[in-house]
Amino acid sequence: MYHASFRQLQSLVLVARHESISRAADAMHLTQPAVSLQIRTLEEITGIALTRKAGRNIQLTAAGEVMAEFSERILRLWEQATDELAALQGVTSGTLRIGAVTTAEHLLPPLLVPFTLKRPDVRLKLQVGNRTEVINMLARHEIELAIMGTPPRELRTNAARFARHPMAFVASPRHPLMKRKKITLNDIMAANLLVRERGSGTRTAVEKLLRDEGHAAEFGSEVSSNEAIKRMVSAGLGVGFLSEHACALEFKAGLLAILPLKHKVEADWQIMHLTDQPIPKVAASFQDFVIENGQDLVRRELESSYR
Repeated sequence: MYHASFRQLQSLVLVARHESISRAADAMHLTQPAVSLQIRTLEEITGIALTRKAGRNIQLTAAGEVMAEFSERILRLWEQATDELAALQGVTSGTLRIGAVTTAEHLLPPLLVPFTLKRPDVRLKLQVGNRTEVINMLARHEIELAIMGTPPRELRTNAARFARHPMAFVASPRHPLMKRKKITLNDIMAANLLVRERGSGTRTAVEKLLRDEGHAAEFGSEVSSNEAIKRMVSAGLGVGFLSEHACALEFKAGLLAILPLKHKVEADWQIMHLTDQPIPKVAASFQDFVIENGQDLVRRELESSYR
């Protein structure tokens, strides 16, 4: 009996993930016929159909779902084995698979750069998405670590706080409210407040602030990305409520500034992994590094944006 190869297992995992031969081929840097051949060969080895066509997509059969789950576990175990062997030789290596909510993407370079520069054998796979997307990636074991503000209730995770997360009302330096020495939440609410979609960390924080101060959570616009909010606000189209980390470059460039409001909103950045899932050495090393150095690195990066 022939044995399946890692390439065949990887092909099945990626076809299952993307529901597409072409997208799996792109992810593996192979041609579509090459990936199709890997799947057909695996089906011949197992003696059962693993995939089926569903319109333009490819879906797994019941046997394919079983095989894909075991394939992921086999590939993950092999990678952990190679990491453990490297660790015995004093080398931190392997692929660091990490996911972060979009608000945290500007936070990551000051954390990842010093870690990876000292560990040249570490490869990085970083995925950024909204909170729901990152939680799903963690649940599907596509990432070992996740960075977000609050651990998900729907998953059992080990989470650790590593830095404070300041949020603020921001506007263009030319906005009329910037000329005032003091402004109130009433002024903010009358200035077309732009916020993230429901469920995001900043949206939850601003809703809580308004409730605590006796205001209705009525917003000028709901926008699904930080970048879109920053562009609209810097162009003068209202006021935004965003993480200060997400606005660091705009502060430096003079495109945005913090409104002079007495209310300060802070939360915690947390790094987490699944409780019942052992993480590779490289992920454990990065988690320890972030917990130990994160606050310092983040504070220095934020302070530099105000100069």
